[in-house]
Parts: sequence; structure tokens; C-alpha cells
Amino acid sequence: MIDADHGQFYVQDLDPYDAWIAEHAMDPDLAPAGWTDEAVFVHRIGVEPHSISVGTARDDIVESLITVHASAPTTQPAAEHIVETDLDVPTGQLTMSSPGTDPADGPRMTVPAGLLRARISYVPAGPPSADTKGGPGGHFLYQVDLWPSDRAQGLVIVKQGPEIRAG
Repeated sequence: MIDADHGQFYVQDLDPYDAWIAEHAMDPDLAPAGWTDEAVFVHRIGVEPHSISVGTARDDIVESLITVHASAPTTQPAAEHIVETDLDVPTGQLTMSSPGTDPADGPRMTVPAGLLRARISYVPAGPPSADTKGGPGGHFLYQVDLWPSDRAQGLVIVKQGPEIRAG
């Protein structure tokens, strides 16, 4: 579980991401956290080098699961929305955080270093076992599947789901 502050959480290779953002933070042509209009309303993830921002249906505690696979897993049949993208993880270390969480306090995990393919599946679920703020929006398990990739493939919507934004 993670506090999806501002309706999002991040999966990042933090050191390379911090170096990239330090160089590009003042670029007026870059959408913050990769949140273009298309990202917000269509594919629901913001993508930047070494980082994926996962948009959530709630500004609240949400269930999330990151799993590393040797190769592409089967898609989750119960998922309402599925999107894939590339994630470059040169250090082999991922952090999970949100706008209101210091990445140093969030979960960390070791993954294969290099280019990974990431599949984010929005699976309908009941409320998490943790206390939530009780705000609007549906409950989902945000399932992030990762596996090594030998080439960049870009962002692909595998299954377009209905709009899930809170409120």
C-alpha cells in the first residue's frame, strides 16, 4: 500500500532520475511528472526518463503490487485498464513514493539493471486494509509488472478502461 497523494505514486530509479530532473526541471516544455493531457485522460501514467507516475482513482491509501518477471507475463484478465511503457533502471534499484512521501521513506527493491518493460494494470478491488480518508473514487489494485527488455517499445495502451478519476 502507498499513499497516492495528489492521485499518483511514482516508481523510479531515483539517482538517475534526480540527475535528469536537475538538468531539465526548468524546461517549460516538459509536463511535471510526465502529466500531459493525454497522460491524464487516456493512458493514465506520466512517463519521464527513469520514472513512471501512476495515476490513481483516489487521493488516498491505495493497494499496489510490483512484481519482477523473467519475461512478459500474461495480462490480468480482471484489469479494467492496462498500459505498458519502457523504464530505464541503470542502477537496478527502484523506489516507490508519492508527492507527499520522501522517496527515502518509501519501499525499495532490486530489479535487473537496464531497460525494463513495465505493465501497469488497474484491477478493481475492495478498500485496502489500512485506514483511508474515505474520499471519492473507486478502489483498484495498481499492479506493476516488470521484465527485462532488449529494445525500447514506447507507450502502448493494451486495454483502454473507463475514466477513473476521483470526484
